[in-house]
Amino acid sequence: MFWEDLKAKSEWCYGSVSARTLLKTCLTDGTMAMLWYRLMQWAGRWKLFPLAMIFNKCNSIFCQCIIGRGANFGRRFVIIHSQGIVINGSVKAGDDVKLEHQVTIGAERNISPTLGSDIFIGAGAKIIGPVQIGSHSKIGANAVVVKNVESHTTVGGIPARVLRVHSESSAVKQEEANRVEVDTPYHQHQKGSAL
Repeated sequence: MFWEDLKAKSEWCYGSVSARTLLKTCLTDGTMAMLWYRLMQWAGRWKLFPLAMIFNKCNSIFCQCIIGRGANFGRRFVIIHSQGIVINGSVKAGDDVKLEHQVTIGAERNISPTLGSDIFIGAGAKIIGPVQIGSHSKIGANAVVVKNVESHTTVGGIPARVLRVHSESSAVKQEEANRVEVDTPYHQHQKGSAL
């Protein structure tokens, strides 16, 4: 699974999966956190819980990334930057989830969010409580999500609100994800538009 994660990150960050971009991807900060997570997930599957705990602590110490041992992400899980990521151990997610730094996916009253597939979560975003995030969604930078997000939707703000609904079922692209971070109300205010 890690090989798929690595290729997905290379494609996301550099637009290709060549030997050169794979090497560059291996040297980025989030890649080591992805490896520790997959090792922890593997150890948990084989009921090697002390080993899973060691991998979890290594991720926390060396990558500043805390992912609970029960968290389950599907194939092509990408951590773009690992610093400050906190994910509850009961979070369940599909394939093709991409996280920026400072993301929190946490429980409220012991109920954690559930994420679909093909989701981008921008830097500093918080997803808290019994929330469901639909597939092909984008969460803008610093958004605070406390309500469900429908599929093919971009949300942003505090609390998060719908910024755009996507009619097509195409995959989340890096250019669109970057645009989510720029189109927040703060940046619109800076451009002179009314809030």
